Amino acid sequence: MSATLGFTTAIAVSADQKTEYLGFARSAARAAGDAILPYFRSRMQVTNKLSGQGFDPVTLADQAGERVIRAAIEDAYPDHGIFGEEFGLKSGNGLTWVIDPIDGTRAFMTGMLHWGVLLALFDGEQPIVGVMYQPYTDELFSGDNESAWYERAGESQSLVTSACRRVDEACLSTTGIDWLPASKQGRFRQLSQATKLTKMGGDCYLFGMLAMGSLDLGVEAGLNAYDIQALMPIVRGAGGVVTDWEGGNPSLGGTVLASATQALHSEAMTLLGSS
Repeated sequence: MSATLGFTTAIAVSADQKTEYLGFARSAARAAGDAILPYFRSRMQVTNKLSGQGFDPVTLADQAGERVIRAAIEDAYPDHGIFGEEFGLKSGNGLTWVIDPIDGTRAFMTGMLHWGVLLALFDGEQPIVGVMYQPYTDELFSGDNESAWYERAGESQSLVTSACRRVDEACLSTTGIDWLPASKQGRFRQLSQATKLTKMGGDCYLFGMLAMGSLDLGVEAGLNAYDIQALMPIVRGAGGVVTDWEGGNPSLGGTVLASATQALHSEAMTLLGSS
């Protein structure tokens, strides 16, 4: 399907509805995890979605996970739209569920742990709830832009970002810089060199660690809506800031900066060439 998600007028959602949607998202992400986990560290077939140069992997696990979430949405909220990485856009009433069944497929296919099921609900302007679930470690991160939570083994705790306010005291993570246009790689290096530590790798998991307070800055590039939307309500709910590199709304993807505090975000944006 060639249709993609775009901005429209925000659909009003009550606090009770938001609570209901977040509970549903947690349940649907866990169900997708159950479908995906048997494929992890198995000898599964990996297909390249790109016909020319480059490598964009997809597996049967990606497809199985998205099918589970789509079926759950169609059963619970048949009027809602659905936008998924594997099966595209189904239009709805203005509220759209945004799915990345496995964010970090490269990590998944190589047996590493930095991957997760991502599910968000987009109101036309912003994601209003988001969930990231790592089924192998049974870690679930969720948020609603006002609060965020971490669940594992039946225990739950609130997520709060670090109090870091200065780049020279910050720990930064990015999945990699190969996705950055050449014009932006120098800007990234300027930020990276100013930090206390830069850790390469992480995919969606780095945003969970930022929300938990273990990391202070996250930079990503080449994102689609399904790569970032679920993570925004988690980081924001934990007290952090997420924008694109121009300071705008990153809901449709692109180059993204996430920071533990507004002061840190402002300094990092200056180093990236935007104030």
